[in-house]
Amino acid sequence: MEESQPITLLLRDVAAGDKGALDRLIPLIYSQLRTLANAQLRKEQRSVTLQPTALVHEAYTRLTSQEHPDYRSRSHFLAVASQVMRQILIDYARRRNAVKRGGGQQHYSLNEALDAAAERPHMLLAIDEALRGLERKDPRKAKMIEMRFFGGLTAEEISQILDSPIDDVRTELRVAQAWLRRFWNRMPVAQK
Repeated sequence: MEESQPITLLLRDVAAGDKGALDRLIPLIYSQLRTLANAQLRKEQRSVTLQPTALVHEAYTRLTSQEHPDYRSRSHFLAVASQVMRQILIDYARRRNAVKRGGGQQHYSLNEALDAAAERPHMLLAIDEALRGLERKDPRKAKMIEMRFFGGLTAEEISQILDSPIDDVRTELRVAQAWLRRFWNRMPVAQK
């Protein structure tokens, strides 16, 4: 508990507009950010040349450029950081996919796509399209999926961040996964 108190105070300072507070915060949670980066890059293992340190530093750069951040807790900050890391990897995949455009793409199930997305940038982009579709329909469920699968947060942590009962979070995650599967299965093969 003692360790989280300075972090909470620093997050309040960041929310109040103190950009220097983020500089003081990062060293306190750097190991957790590296863990998030490692988890993100493990999914991308063979195809991404980024190192965890580079991903953390790029995420830090983007986090410091935000105008009015409002981080409510350590978990919330880490969820935002994981979202930023996901966006960095999507941008990276878009750049790579622009170079490697072409046919001959295979059809994958949603689960296979999540496992193989890093090796095939077009799959990561298709998953991003599916998530954006869910976000248009239900932003809360899209945020939950993002926190769970891209941020590596548990249902319990998501429950705390969203201040929702754990059973509701688990139910919404199952519904969101089913929606994504249907969306994924209806996508044209060329996008997968």
